[in-house]
This record gives sequence, C-alpha cells and structure tokens, in this order.
Amino acid sequence: QGLSSPMLRCPSQRLLDRIVRRYAEVPDAGSIYMDHLTDRDKLRLLYTLSVNSHPILLQIFPDVEGWPFPRYLGSCGRLVVSASTRPLRDFYSAAPEVVADLALQLLTVLRSMGTNDLNYFFYFTHVDAGTFGVFSNGHLFIRDASMLGIIDKEEGSQLIDGQQEYKDIFSCLTVDCQSAFVSCNSIREKHSLVMVCQELLPKLLKGKFLQPVQEKIDSFLQHCADGLADDQGINEAVAKLAELLKPLRSCDSRFAYRYPDCKYSDKY
Repeated sequence: QGLSSPMLRCPSQRLLDRIVRRYAEVPDAGSIYMDHLTDRDKLRLLYTLSVNSHPILLQIFPDVEGWPFPRYLGSCGRLVVSASTRPLRDFYSAAPEVVADLALQLLTVLRSMGTNDLNYFFYFTHVDAGTFGVFSNGHLFIRDASMLGIIDKEEGSQLIDGQQEYKDIFSCLTVDCQSAFVSCNSIREKHSLVMVCQELLPKLLKGKFLQPVQEKIDSFLQHCADGLADDQGINEAVAKLAELLKPLRSCDSRFAYRYPDCKYSDKY
C-alpha cells in the first residue's frame, strides 16, 4: 500500500497476480504462487515498482502478445536492456507521409490502451517527445512506460480509504511523499488522448500539409486538446482526424511493418 508508482495507484488483485506470475527476475518465473519469491526477490520487486515500473510493465505485457512496448531483454540494477527505438522527436521534421503514418499509429496505440481483450485501461500521467519511439521498420511503440497508470475495468480499483496515509520505504527516494493520490474514478478515457493532442500531435503535424487539409487537422487537434467535450466527443474528433490522415500516408518500403501488405489490403 502507498507505492508511488502510477502503475499501482489503482490496484486490483488480478493485476497484482499478473505482476507476481510474470516477474522474470526470479529462477521460477511463471509460478502462480508467491512461494517462489524469496524475501530478497520481494524487496527487489517492490523497489523496482517504486523507482521505475517500466521494466515490470515490459515483462507482464510483452510485445509478443501484441502490446505496444519494446521487447524486454533483461536488467542489471538500474540498467534496463530492451530493443532499440528512435524517439518520436526525431521525426518532427520528417516528410508529410511519414508524420501522417506515425500520427495514425499513435492514435491506434492510445485506442488499444483504452480498449483491449484483457480489460485493462492504461492512462498516461505524463507524455513528452521521448515517451514514444519508432523501430527501424517504422512501427511506433511506447518507449517509456514508467508514466503509465493501469485501471482494471474487470475487477475495478481496490484502493482502500486512507491509502495515502501509508508510506512505503522506497517511494520517498524518488518523489515527494506528501503528493496526493489521484482519484481512480476521476480518470476518464479521454485523459491520454487530450495529453497527446496537447503535447505531441501539434508538433508532429504542424504545417505539414496543404490547405484546407491542414486547417481541418489543426481544428480537430484543438478540439481534442481543449478536452471540454465528453469521452464520446473526443473520440469522434479523433476518429475524424484518423480518417483525414489515412489517405495522406504512402505505401512503400520505408514502412516495412506494413509493406508490402498495404498494397493488397485496406487494413494497412
């Protein structure tokens, strides 16, 4: 109780079970019981969750199952080894067809974070140009998962009353121990979309296209960034933006993650 990690602000037993079962830094990873974790293993897991939950997220939601994270290869202390990506900021000056493709992928990733088969709702507590990265094949992933929170839509949050009064032995090393907990019930589906529309998409799409297309894109982004509409209104604006961006992409070898499939299927 009281861990500062955004990942555990709104915990459920199902999520905690998944963490224990899939924690890879133990000899018997995959066991459904806590018996395979020594006291030292438990302390290491709690410390990692407190200081930086990024490597834990990569382990419990692996890329081989379709989650938009880079592959976790291992860690040693504070050093985490994963597949390499270029940060999204490197593409701010890219060609229009490239930024249109990346923007569409970004919207798709956010949609999958809100709606997926396992009924986990992921939301960002902070985004910047280094949060997302791009593989050499043009595929966009979440590069830094340390600022991701998770809400279990199936079981709901099991945050107890007065949890903010509990302080674990690690969190004060990295954050202000007096910081207030965000109410799980106050986090809406549009939360991450609004942040991305404010911080990333304007920088990625600014001045890239001819009028009147650029004017429409800017209008949709402003509507999304204002965040004044409800979840449905934001989703409609994002859907219209996606429809506007789709024909602006190109189908060639620069986008190896969907080439040559895009030549034969509307899906790509």
